[in-house]
Amino acid sequence: MSLKKDGHHIYTIASKDDYSNKLEELGFRHTNIIINNNSKNPINDLNLIYQYYKIYKKIAPDVICHNAIKPNIYGTIAAGILNIPVVNNISGLGTIFINNNFSTIIAKLLYFISQKKAAAVFFQNSSDLELFLKNKLINKNKCIIIPGSGVNTKKFVREMGINKLNKKFTFLFIARLIYIKGIIEFVEAAKIIKNKFPNVQFDILGPIYSSGETAIKPSELEEWISSGYINYLGESDLVKQEMDKANCVVLPSYREGLSKVLIEASSMSLPIITTNVPGCKDVVIDGETGFLCKVKDHIDLALQMEKMIMLSSQEIKLMGEKGRKRAIEVFDENIIINHYKNIINRFE
Repeated sequence: MSLKKDGHHIYTIASKDDYSNKLEELGFRHTNIIINNNSKNPINDLNLIYQYYKIYKKIAPDVICHNAIKPNIYGTIAAGILNIPVVNNISGLGTIFINNNFSTIIAKLLYFISQKKAAAVFFQNSSDLELFLKNKLINKNKCIIIPGSGVNTKKFVREMGINKLNKKFTFLFIARLIYIKGIIEFVEAAKIIKNKFPNVQFDILGPIYSSGETAIKPSELEEWISSGYINYLGESDLVKQEMDKANCVVLPSYREGLSKVLIEASSMSLPIITTNVPGCKDVVIDGETGFLCKVKDHIDLALQMEKMIMLSSQEIKLMGEKGRKRAIEVFDENIIINHYKNIINRFE
């Protein structure tokens, strides 16, 4: 919206979903594109280059900004053919870099080929950048580290009157219901804590995926609910309202670009428990704004949850206040917007 207010004409390109009409209502010119997010076959995805090529040739933009794995790769190749400047945002590496296999080799090759065409590349944490540099996938001179996607710190603020801690301590997990987000570890830790602190509540907010090798099965979710370990809130855009009801946000993810949920939680003055991995550890100052736990370790996660429960109301409040201060100073969306403006201004 900030670029639109500056007089730029903004086009958005994405698969058609419930948000497509909302983009047009906001005054953006939206074009649909067919992307199979579950496909890991680069041969099948080659059609994306042609789709992007046709769209970019028709629009003839002055600069293109990508922000997802497939647009970063295939959209950049198409833009390179048309000699259109590209600014990419490596917002996360996905499962292909978590699982070191043949798909990882192909992904690295595609990144190496495509990022040669990018004018600038944003990374959301230093670990991802170091990985790209170590594998010689990118020229260091075109790389910039930014603090995630940013958060609207004026919107994500704790509501007056809800600031007091709930009588029932509530841990809130917000993510897609897939294994790599650490949902199994969250549930297993909940079982441990429930046996010791029966009144503690564990809420899960996020969409169920009907396909994909890392998606949990609906039957698993039903079992967790019926056993009384977790409370499933479903899928909702009203993330802020659910955070208002929580005492602590938990994300035991295996790896992130830089977690949007965690910086939103910080802005909401909520303490955090998350894994000591890239994209998660970058948000939390261990012991000050939350606690870090070992990745894929539900026992250690439960230990950090117990530490959080045993803190006094004043200690939890102070932890949340430190998190909000850090969100304003480091993760505010205006910081990210200015990074984009500085790059885009080069092409005017």
